[in-house]
Amino acid sequence: MATLDERPVAKRWLPLEANPDIMNQFLWGLGLPVDEAVCCDVFGLEEELLEMVPKPVLAVLFLYPITAKTEEERLQQESEKKDYSSKVYFMKQTVGNACGTIGLLHAVGNITSEVKFVEGSFFDKFFKSTASMDPLQRAVFLENDLQRAVFLENDGDMEVAHTVAATVGDTVASDNVDTHFICFACVDGELYELDGRKSAPISHGRSTPSTLLRDAAKVIKSMIEKNPDSPNFNVIAISKKSSDGQ
Repeated sequence: MATLDERPVAKRWLPLEANPDIMNQFLWGLGLPVDEAVCCDVFGLEEELLEMVPKPVLAVLFLYPITAKTEEERLQQESEKKDYSSKVYFMKQTVGNACGTIGLLHAVGNITSEVKFVEGSFFDKFFKSTASMDPLQRAVFLENDLQRAVFLENDGDMEVAHTVAATVGDTVASDNVDTHFICFACVDGELYELDGRKSAPISHGRSTPSTLLRDAAKVIKSMIEKNPDSPNFNVIAISKKSSDGQ
């Protein structure tokens, strides 16, 4: 989605639609097996609606409007020192409108111990190749095709998958957007907000895999309360598929 990062972007994509079916197509096409995980709508943040989401939840994606208030908060966070676990997989966003994709990469990158990728797939090779890189190196690796001609700035697997997913949804595709995707993941006992427009992950305190959805919902509620007049919010969970396929 939209990025207001100060770094000039070389390329802009059509934004991914906040649609679990579209995101599933994207993830499965790049090497996350259909029987490993699935994206699901979170229809509300009340306890009874959270209970309807398939468990266990591996990561949470949140779409929100970019406003003066959110920008003010982002700049304030940038001025604060942020320590985070070395186990957190984090990368910068350097391509315009790619925040849906970066959000999904953040989600998948932080659950590599919970899922198995198709051997030799994009995800399998990408996360192995970038495991020891810093956040900007990972973004540059995507852009510049350091190992294969399949990354963001080239006509390869990732960009093709993104473009297909962005154009098969229910809404009319446009690159003029003012909303943004971020990811919430539980890593090393903490809830982290992962946003490629920020310089580092933001810790929101203690969490566990079993409470990830509820803990993320609390943070999301507080973000929504700061922009009560906007309808442009969406929450999607990535859940582990059970042995019976549910």
